[in-house]
Amino acid sequence: MTKTQYYVAASIDGYIADADGGLGWLLQFNGVEGVDAHYKAFLGGVGALAMGAATYEFLLAESREAWPYADLPTWVFTHRDLPAIAGGDIRFTTEDVGLVHEQMVRAAGGKHIWLVGGGHLVAQFAKRGLVNEILLSVVPVVLGSGAPLLPASIPGLLDLQGITRFGRGLVELRYEIPAGLDRPHATRAAET
Repeated sequence: MTKTQYYVAASIDGYIADADGGLGWLLQFNGVEGVDAHYKAFLGGVGALAMGAATYEFLLAESREAWPYADLPTWVFTHRDLPAIAGGDIRFTTEDVGLVHEQMVRAAGGKHIWLVGGGHLVAQFAKRGLVNEILLSVVPVVLGSGAPLLPASIPGLLDLQGITRFGRGLVELRYEIPAGLDRPHATRAAET
C-alpha cells in the first residue's frame, strides 16, 4: 500500500529552517551514527517525491553535480519558472495537490510518496487528508524562529508508531495519521 509520508527534521521548537531559510543547524548532524543508513533505508521505499519551490531551489544550490533523486519522479509545486536539472525526472506543476497526488500514487508503483517540504505544501496535502505518516526527526537545537514544521492543524490525535534514537540527542518519532470519516481522501488514495 502506498503511503504519503512527511519525512522531515525539525528543531526542538518546531522549525524546519532557520529565519533565513538555512539548514546549517541541521547539517552539523550529518554523519551521526545510524542516520545515513536509516535515511538510505527510508529512501529505498520511496517511489515519488513532492516539494515546493523553496525546497527545490535549496536542493538546486546543494546539488551542484547531479540531482540526488535522479531515478524518482519529482513534482515541484510552483507558480514560478524554475530551471530543470539534467538527469532528473522533474515535473513542475501548479495543479491542485489532490489531482497531483493521484498521479504520484500511480508513478510510485507501490512504493511510498515522500513529501520533502516545505511545511506550507505539506499543509495543503494534510488539509486534503492525503498524509498518512509523519516521520519527524527532532534535532536538539532551539532556533527561536523560522519556517514552521506544519503550519496547519491535523484533526484528531496522531498515533505514535515508533521512536528511533541516534547519537548526539537526535530522535525520530514516527506518527501515523489515522484515516477516519473526516479524512475521505486518505482512505481513497491508500486504496489505489
